[in-house]
Amino acid sequence: MTNVLVTGGAGFIGSHIVDELVDKGYDVTVIDNLTEQVHDGKPNYLNDDAEYVWGDVRNRELMAELLEEADVLNHQASAVGVGQSMYEIEKYVEVNTLATARILDIIVNEGIELEKVIVAASMSSYGEGAYRCPNEGEIRYPPLRDSEQLKTGQWEHVCPDCGTELEPIPTPESKPRESTSVYAISKKDQEELTLSVCRAYDIPAVALRYFNIYGSRQSLNNPYTGVCAIFSSRIKNDNPPLIFEDGKQTRDFIHVSDVARANRLAMESDASDVALNIGSGNPKTIRGIAQTLIELYGKEDELEPEVANDFRQGDIRHCFADTDVAASEIGFETDVEFKQGMRELVQWGRTQDADDRFEEAHAELEEKGLVGED
Repeated sequence: MTNVLVTGGAGFIGSHIVDELVDKGYDVTVIDNLTEQVHDGKPNYLNDDAEYVWGDVRNRELMAELLEEADVLNHQASAVGVGQSMYEIEKYVEVNTLATARILDIIVNEGIELEKVIVAASMSSYGEGAYRCPNEGEIRYPPLRDSEQLKTGQWEHVCPDCGTELEPIPTPESKPRESTSVYAISKKDQEELTLSVCRAYDIPAVALRYFNIYGSRQSLNNPYTGVCAIFSSRIKNDNPPLIFEDGKQTRDFIHVSDVARANRLAMESDASDVALNIGSGNPKTIRGIAQTLIELYGKEDELEPEVANDFRQGDIRHCFADTDVAASEIGFETDVEFKQGMRELVQWGRTQDADDRFEEAHAELEEKGLVGED
C-alpha cells in the first residue's frame, strides 16, 4: 500500500487531504506541530485511520525518519498570513522556505526514494492578476498599485497607454509573477525549490497554486487566515465584517474538499514538473462574500458590511484562476457550487467558538505602517 506523508496534515487543508487519501485506500502518515496560532490542542476531526506524529518539519532527524518510510510526499506545512508575514519576516522564511529546503536536502543527500512530491503553492505569488484593455484588446500585467494612487481612492488599474480602466481576466500559469509579500515570496520559494530539485533528480513533482480556500476546519480564532473565516468570526460575535478599499475587489474562492481532491488527482496523474492553478475560475467580490455570510448566519437585519475605504500595503485588486491547464493535466474541475460550499462553512461555523481578534490584528498592521487611508 502506498504510504503518503502529509506535512501539516492536522490543519485546515491538510486534514481534508488526509480524509480524501484515507477514503481512497492510501496509508497516510501526518506530521504537524499544532501551532498555537491555529490550534488549541489536538482538533477533534483527526482521522482515526491515519498515523499522527506531533513534531516540526524543521526537525531534520525526524523528517529523515518519516521520509524514509514514505512513498509520496505531500507538503502542506507552512506559516500562513499575508499581512503578518510583512513583520514576522524571519519566521515565514524559516517555516516556509528553509524548512522546504531542508526537506529537499534530506531527500537528495540521504538517498530517499519517492514516487512523487506534491507541494502547496499559492496564487499570492502572482501579485496582481491578468487584465485586458477593453479599448486596445491588449493583455496587461500591471504592477502593484502604489500608495499615492490608493490614497486618492483610485482602486482600479488603468491602461498605461489610453487611461481606460482595465478589465480583469482569468490568470494563467504563464503570467509573470510579482510577489508582493513575504508570504507570497516564501510560497514561491517552496514551489520553485521543489520543482527544480525534483527535476534534477527525476522525481515527479507537481506544485498546486491554491486560490482562496474556504470550508470547515479553518480556524475562526486566527485573524491572519482566510477572509471567509475572518468574516465568520466577526459575524458570530455580532460585529460587522470590515472591508478594505470599496469592497469590489475580487478573488477566486474554492471549497476545501475540491482542493483535497485536486491533491489526490495530482498524485495519481502522470503530471510532473508543472505548476497548476487550483481555483474555481469564478470571481467573487469581497463585499459579496461578506453579505452572503451575513445572510447565511441569519443576521441580515442586524449587520451590514463596513466598507472602510482604507487599504493595506501590498493588497492586489483582482485575481482569479484560468483553470484550463489543471483540467488538461490532472482532469481537475470543481464539484462544489459556491453557495453550497458557503452553507457547509456556516453550518460548521455555528458549532464553533470564535474569538474575534480582527481588531487586534488590524491594530498590529496599523502600528507597522501597513494600513493607509484614502
